[in-house]
Amino acid sequence: MLETPLVFIVFNRPETTRRVWERIRAARPRRLFVIADGPRASRPAEAELCAAVRQIVAQTDWPCEVTREYSTPNLGAAVRVSSGLAAVFAAVEEAIILEDDCLPDPTFFPFCTELLARYRDEPKVAQIAGCSFQGENHGGRTSYYFSRYPHGWGWATWRRAWRNYDHSMRAWREERGGAWLAQAIGDPVERRSWEQSFDATLSGSVDAWDYRWVLAVWRAGGLGIAPYRNLISNIGFGADATHTRGSSPWDSLSLAPMPFPLVHPAGFARDEAADERTGRLVFRPPSWPVRVVRRFKKLFAA
Repeated sequence: MLETPLVFIVFNRPETTRRVWERIRAARPRRLFVIADGPRASRPAEAELCAAVRQIVAQTDWPCEVTREYSTPNLGAAVRVSSGLAAVFAAVEEAIILEDDCLPDPTFFPFCTELLARYRDEPKVAQIAGCSFQGENHGGRTSYYFSRYPHGWGWATWRRAWRNYDHSMRAWREERGGAWLAQAIGDPVERRSWEQSFDATLSGSVDAWDYRWVLAVWRAGGLGIAPYRNLISNIGFGADATHTRGSSPWDSLSLAPMPFPLVHPAGFARDEAADERTGRLVFRPPSWPVRVVRRFKKLFAA
């Protein structure tokens, strides 16, 4: 059985919820938190979908203490996730967190459990991620690396780190464009992209908890942990997604089981080459020729 508390965040997608739930059932967590938002009043059909999702996670067929954080009204992704995790970390010191579109490899659970214990009292480390964008030719000699990026597709953290989360984004309101961001992100193109994302989150035009979490980690000078092998496949890209509606090269990435025992890095130096690859592939907007080619491909595909 999985001894580490596990958080499952669900909403309105029975299909993806069922697939992720089967992996959770196989892991058999002793302590389970289920966080669910309510249906949007503007979408009458959503009530039935939310009810179907809650029915999927209604029963556990293994010994398990379950806490259900269900909202009747729709709070929105940012408020529902942040308020739900606040309740989780008021109750437990650490947890593994999965959303309803993040399908884990079975080795994701022991990977997180071991590293939660190893870095429990290390303030430099803010979180552990399960997803990786390094591909098969990463060249890493260890099982994981330290990164500037706190990835949110299947992750784990501690109460001590979550205390830095600030839904109001006060740090961005007061220190937008400060030297700290240039220290975190050296590439000016990528830095502008992050500035736009933080601005959109602060204004409310983007309903996101994860940008707030990135901001909290960076302002605290924290590091993320990422595996060289990909342990999470995001199966939620599509029209019914909250954020990941378009096509993406990161849709349903292949899983690569983590071998044990883990090989740990010495010290806390970031893998700058791995971060450069992630920044280039994931977080830097494509050049205008690439955007033009993609648009033509969509037109012809239609």
